[in-house]
Amino acid sequence: VQLVESGGGLVQAGDSLRPSCAASDELFDWYAMGWSRQAPGKERELLAAINWKGDMTWYVDSVKGRFTISRDNAKAAMYLQMNSLEPEDTAVYYCGRRRSGTTYYVRLDEYDYWGQGTQVTVSS
Repeated sequence: VQLVESGGGLVQAGDSLRPSCAASDELFDWYAMGWSRQAPGKERELLAAINWKGDMTWYVDSVKGRFTISRDNAKAAMYLQMNSLEPEDTAVYYCGRRRSGTTYYVRLDEYDYWGQGTQVTVSS
């Protein structure tokens, strides 16, 4: 399997971005997926999670109401719509997958594979 993130960049506070995650796996629609991020000097944190079907989602409190996770199983892709970005959102953003299960998963150690990440930088 390969997960490739794209769509990061440099934006100003208040702007929006929509990173994407492309999977090279025909079993993509079997997987629960998630987005995490890691800022310099900080631990990686899970931000959002989605079940295989896309009808169940979860968000960490710090992004709830600003970020939206979604997926398109026909395209083997996942997205993270990020609105009202803040300088504190500056980090490398990663997409991850879990091979089994019917729900979403809210712990980093529940995911078995992560992509290489895409940088998001928000200037004030």
